[in-house]
Amino acid sequence: MSGRPRRRTTRAVVIGGSIAGTLAAAAVKDHVDTVEIVEAHELPHGPEPRLGVPQAAHVHLLQTGGAEAIEDLLPGTLDRLAAAGAHRMPMTTNMVIHSPEGWYRRWRRATHYLMAASRDLTDHVVRARVLQDPGVTVRTRARVVQLLGDRRRVTGVRLRTAAGESDLSADLVVDAAGRTSRTPQWLRHLGITGLREDRIESGLVYASRIYRAPVPTEGWPMVAVHADPRRPGPGNSGGVLPIEGDRWHVSLMGAPGGHPTRDPEAFEPFARTLRHPVLADLIARAEPLTDVTLTRTTANRRHYYERLPDLPEGLVVLGDALAAFNPVYGHGVSAAARGALALRDQLAAGPAEDLTRRAQRAVARPVDAAWALATGQDIHFPTTTGRTPTPADRLLHRYVSRLSRTAVGSFGAATALTDVLTLQEPPTSLAKPGALVRALVGPLRRPLDGPPFTAAERRLLEGLPVRTR
Repeated sequence: MSGRPRRRTTRAVVIGGSIAGTLAAAAVKDHVDTVEIVEAHELPHGPEPRLGVPQAAHVHLLQTGGAEAIEDLLPGTLDRLAAAGAHRMPMTTNMVIHSPEGWYRRWRRATHYLMAASRDLTDHVVRARVLQDPGVTVRTRARVVQLLGDRRRVTGVRLRTAAGESDLSADLVVDAAGRTSRTPQWLRHLGITGLREDRIESGLVYASRIYRAPVPTEGWPMVAVHADPRRPGPGNSGGVLPIEGDRWHVSLMGAPGGHPTRDPEAFEPFARTLRHPVLADLIARAEPLTDVTLTRTTANRRHYYERLPDLPEGLVVLGDALAAFNPVYGHGVSAAARGALALRDQLAAGPAEDLTRRAQRAVARPVDAAWALATGQDIHFPTTTGRTPTPADRLLHRYVSRLSRTAVGSFGAATALTDVLTLQEPPTSLAKPGALVRALVGPLRRPLDGPPFTAAERRLLEGLPVRTR
C-alpha cells in the first residue's frame, strides 16, 4: 500500500505556567501542532493564589502596551477581564498621582489606560483563555532539570516528576520560568558561556494588604505617591489600586533605612511617612481583609541572551527569566506580553535558519524600554547597588525631571511621558522636538497644591468615619 509519508508532528514546550508562560503558549500555538506547558506546582482552577508567584500579593498594573499585546494574542481577553470585575482606568483621568515634581492633573481627554485587577484574576482569565485551545496542555508537578541537544540546537527538555526522570522532545523550548530560571546553568552544561547579566538593586521592600473599599470602586481613581530620589532619607512610596470585588489593593514600598514590616499595626503609620499622607488617610477609612505580605526580592536583573554569539536554535527566553524589574514601575506583565507578541510575529514571518535567534532579539526590544525606565530611576537612589549614575545619566535624569515637572501642567508633556510609561513608545521618543520644546517652555498651568479628587469623591471621603484600631 502506497501513499504520501505522514507529516511529522511538531511540539513546543513552555517552561513555567505563569502569565508569561501562558502568553508564550498563546504566541506559539498556531505555529506548532501541540504546546505543552511544564509547571512545577499545581495550577488553581479559579482566580486564586498560585505557588511560586510571591509577587502576586502586591499591586499589579496592566499598562496599555501590555493590555493591547494580550488582546492581540488572545482577542476578547480584556472584555473577559472587565466582566470578571477588572477596572479599565483611563490615564490620567482616573489617577491621583503625586510625582516627585508635583500632582498630575486628571486630564479629561484620556490617551492611555490600564487594567486594574488582582494578579490572581488576571492570571486566571489569561490561563483559561489559552487552555481553551485543544492543542495546549499543562503538565503540573513536573520540573525541567536540563535542556536536551547541543550548543547548536536545543531539541527538548529533561523532566523530573515523582515517578522519576524522562525526556520530552520539542522543536521549540520557551523558558518562561521567571526569576528562578536555570537556563544560564543549562547553557553552560551545553558548553555555551559568556552570557552577560546585569543586576541593579535598590534595596526596596514591598508590603501589601487588601482592604474592603469604603466607597464604590467603579470609577474610583488609582492613588499613588512616588518617591523622590532628590530628597534625603529613604525613598518611600505607595499606591492604592481599585480591584475586583469592591476592594482596594494597597502596596507600600520602602528603601533601606525605612523598610515597612509585616506588622499590621505599623502599616498605616508607615503610609504616613510618605511625601503626602493621602494613602494613610484613605486606608484609615477602609477595612483590612488580609494580613500584610512582605517581599524583599525586587532587584532589576537582566540576561542578554540576544547578544550570545552561539545561542542555540530552538530556544527562546522571555518574561522574568529574561528580565525582571523593580515592581514599583508596574512593567513586568506588560513587558512579558509584548515579548510574547514579538515571538508570535517572528514565527508568523516563516521558517528561517536563525529563526529563534531573530525571535530572541525581537523579544528583547520591549525589555529595552522597561529596563531603561526602571534602572534609569533606581540608579539615582543613594542606596542602589550594581551601578552608579554617570554624568550622562544625571543629565538625562534632569531632563526627564524637567519634562515631568512640565507634565503636571501640560497635557502634551503628560501624553509624551505616558506614551513611554505605558510601553507604547520607546524612551528615545522623549528626545523628539515636540517634547524638547515642551520641556523648555515648562508647565502651562500652575501646580496643584493637593490631591486632585473630584468634588463628588471629596464628599464621599468626608462622610466616611475613620476606622478605630
